Amino acid sequence: MRTRRVLTTGGLVLLCLLARADGMPPGVWTPDQRDGSYVNPVLAGDYSDPDVVRVGDDYYLTASSFTNVPGLPILHSRDLVNWTLIGHALARNVPEAHHATPRRGGGVWAPSIRHHGGRFVIYYPDPDFGIFMVSAADARGPWTPPVLVDATPGAIDPAPFWDDDGQGWLVFAYAASRAGFNNRIALRRLNAGGTHTEGETRVIVNADELPKARTSRGALPWFTTEGPKLYKRGGWYYVFAPSGSVKGGWQGVFRSSHIDGPYEARNVMDEGDSGINGPHQGAWVDTPSGQDWFLHFQDGDSYGRRVLLQPMRWTADGWPIIGEPKPGQTWGEPVARHRKPDLPTQPVAVPVVDDDFANGPHLGWQWSANPMDDWLDASVHGRLRLKSISSSANLWEAGQLLTQKLPGESFSATTRLSLAPRAVGERAGLLVMGYDYGWIGLENTADGLRLVQVTRLKADLGQHQPPLQQSSETVLTAPLQVDGPVHVRVSLSPVVVPTLPPRELHYGPAMLRSVNAQVRFSYSLDGVHFTPLGPGFTALPGRWVGTQIGLFAQAPAGTPAHTATRVGWAEFEFFRVTP
Repeated sequence: MRTRRVLTTGGLVLLCLLARADGMPPGVWTPDQRDGSYVNPVLAGDYSDPDVVRVGDDYYLTASSFTNVPGLPILHSRDLVNWTLIGHALARNVPEAHHATPRRGGGVWAPSIRHHGGRFVIYYPDPDFGIFMVSAADARGPWTPPVLVDATPGAIDPAPFWDDDGQGWLVFAYAASRAGFNNRIALRRLNAGGTHTEGETRVIVNADELPKARTSRGALPWFTTEGPKLYKRGGWYYVFAPSGSVKGGWQGVFRSSHIDGPYEARNVMDEGDSGINGPHQGAWVDTPSGQDWFLHFQDGDSYGRRVLLQPMRWTADGWPIIGEPKPGQTWGEPVARHRKPDLPTQPVAVPVVDDDFANGPHLGWQWSANPMDDWLDASVHGRLRLKSISSSANLWEAGQLLTQKLPGESFSATTRLSLAPRAVGERAGLLVMGYDYGWIGLENTADGLRLVQVTRLKADLGQHQPPLQQSSETVLTAPLQVDGPVHVRVSLSPVVVPTLPPRELHYGPAMLRSVNAQVRFSYSLDGVHFTPLGPGFTALPGRWVGTQIGLFAQAPAGTPAHTATRVGWAEFEFFRVTP
C-alpha cells in the first residue's frame, strides 16, 4: 500500500519541537585532537561488540556485523585512537542459503579476535546455528572459510583462551531468545586445533546467584551478564563481562584462582556522573611500555554502538579499575577526553567514508544479505552501477541495499544519480535505513522518470514495538520533469527524544531518553542549489544496529518472468559526506 502526494513548488513544512543533542561537531568525526589527547568515541561508526588484540606494535579490532556482508570488519591501529578499516574476515554469512535474504538481528553476533600459533583467529556466533571460527596468517586475509566449532543452542559471545599448559578453552554466554535462559557464563575445552569444543560444558558464572553488585546507583542484581573475555594475570583467571543491560549497565569482572571457579565478582566501571551511558562489552589490551587500556562500546541509539577508549589500572589487591577512578570506590567512570596512550604518534585516520568508485565500492560498504554476482556491475569503473534487483517493495526485506555506518552525528551525504530503467516501477536512490526508512531518488512511472522522496514507518512491521502491524510507504513527487542525472542529498542531525521506562526495575537516566537522527531530503539539478523535498523523518536504529546510510536499485517484486531478465540499472557517480 502506498500513499502518494504531489508537492507544489512551495513544498510541505513540518515543524518539530525536538531538543537538539549535545554531541559531536558536524562532519566526519575525528577523535585525535592533535595535541596529545583524544576525545571519545575513537570510532564513531557502529562497530558493535568490539574485540581487540595486540600483535607486536599493531592493534587489530573486529566487531559484530549481523546481517551485513562482508562481515567481521578488521580495523588496524598503532595508537588505539586512529583506526583504519583494512578488510573483512567473512566474505559471506553461513549457511549461505539462509543468509541470501536479510536476517535482521541475526547473523554475526559478538566476536573475539586472538593471535595464536602464528595465526589470527576469530571466533564468532550465529545464535541460530552455533559458534564458528575463521583464521588467517595476515589480518588483511585471506581468511579461511568458517568452521563450526560448537553447536550449543543459543551460545553467543565466544572468546578463546590458551592456558600456560597450552590447553585451549572457549568461554561463552547464552541468548535467552534461543537458549531459553541467559545471565550465565560457560566454559568448554577446545581441541588441539581450536576447531571444535569437547568435553562437558561448565557454567562458571551463574549471575542469578551472585550477591548484588556495588554500583554508583546502589546495590543492583546482576542481569544480562554476557560478552565474556577470559584472561590470566598473576596466577588469577579474569572474566571481563558486562551486566545490567546494554544501554544502562556496567562493566563487570569475575576473578578466580581456578579456571572453572568459583569466581568472585566486582563492578569495575559504570556511568556514574559521566553522562556516558552503558559502558559495555569490550577488550583489555596493553602497550609495549606496560600501560593498560580498555575498548568498549556505548549504545548511541540511532548512531549505533560506538567504540570508546578508557584508561585502565590494576589495584594493589589485584583488581582492575577502568576509566577515571572514583575516590573510595572499586570502580571508575568513563572518560570523555584523555591523553593518548604511550605509543608512537600516528597520522590522523578514520575509517573511509567518501567514495568516487574508481575501483568499485570501498571497504566501508556492506550488503544487507549475501549478494548475487549481478547486483553490482564490476566492469564499470569511476561510478557505481547497481542492477534493479526484483525484491519486496519494503526495503527492510531487500538484500541488495549497499550501506555503510554513520560517520558522525550531524552531516550531509550527497550523490549524483541516474536511472536507466526497462520496466515501470524500477527505482533507485540514497537511503537512510533503520526500523523506519526514507530515501530520495528516481522512480520510473507510467508517465516517465520522476524524482521522489519515499518514507516507510515501521518497516519491520512493528516487531520492535508489538503488536505486528501493516506498513505502507508515503511517496512525495517533486514538481519537475527529470531527463538526466540529479543530485540527491540527505542531511542528518541528532535529536533527543524521551522514552518510556524499561521493564527492568533497575535503570539509569540513559534509559529514559534516546538520541535519534532527524533526516531531511533535498535535490539539485546543478549540484549547487538544493531544494528540500518532503518533511523528512526521525530515523530509528535497526535490529541491534544503528541507522545506516546507503544506495540501492530495485525492480518491483512480482516483475513478470519474461521481463525479469531485462531490468535496468542505476548509476551513482560519487558518495560524499560534508558538514
